[in-house]
Amino acid sequence: MMIEKYNAFIFDLDGTLYVGERIIPDADKTINYLRSMGKQLLFVSNKTTGHAEEYFDLLKRFGVELYLDEIITATTVIKKYLRKHYSGKKFFAIGEDVFKNEIETAGLSFTNNPAEVDVLIVTLDRTLNYEKLEIAARALENGARFFAANIDDTCPVENGEVMDAGSTISALEKRTHKKLEQHFGKPSTFMIEEIKRHLKTEPGNVLLSGDRIETDIALGVLLGADTALVSTGVKYYTNGNNIKPNYFINSVFDLVKNRM
Repeated sequence: MMIEKYNAFIFDLDGTLYVGERIIPDADKTINYLRSMGKQLLFVSNKTTGHAEEYFDLLKRFGVELYLDEIITATTVIKKYLRKHYSGKKFFAIGEDVFKNEIETAGLSFTNNPAEVDVLIVTLDRTLNYEKLEIAARALENGARFFAANIDDTCPVENGEVMDAGSTISALEKRTHKKLEQHFGKPSTFMIEEIKRHLKTEPGNVLLSGDRIETDIALGVLLGADTALVSTGVKYYTNGNNIKPNYFINSVFDLVKNRM
């Protein structure tokens, strides 16, 4: 059976286990069954509009059995990097208040003065406007570093998708002719190293499930894990690459439904 091949399972969150405030049908049963089988579980998200604690609480309300330290987010990864290399510096973020507050806990201070910005960070921002884009563009023109917490083009929501960081990055690159320097979510090397620190098995014994080829499935390939693409989240954008999952499944419940 498929699940017996793997010692550990990594799951994307949005579009894979839930969409908005709605759990994917029987996703809770899938996770809880795998846990009962003694499998290691990790939950990895590029979304930055909440704390890991909020994602933990949401999944618990859905009936999912998990632990807080099993959740890895793009915010967690970029904070570690910024704390090590840019503590004491000033940043501007195209991102929501919860994200900006998290970056400040890494020792950086927020400014919206383009002349003062040492680091520009782009992520999902549902309050994005022209003023923020222009502050970001002028900061880049003044020599600010160009980082992103994640590079997703869209984020799945209950009624479809909303524009995410990748679209904003493209706009800024065209506006300033500056290229993104680093990103820290899936499928970055920073995220891969963070996952490896958590794994208790070799990547070849891992199955990663997600709804997005260019982030989730690409992460699995780079990690050296097998991958399963679910159809419950975003559309299957390939961006011209040749990345292919090992399995195409309707939802994560397909992993265990023949066992229940």
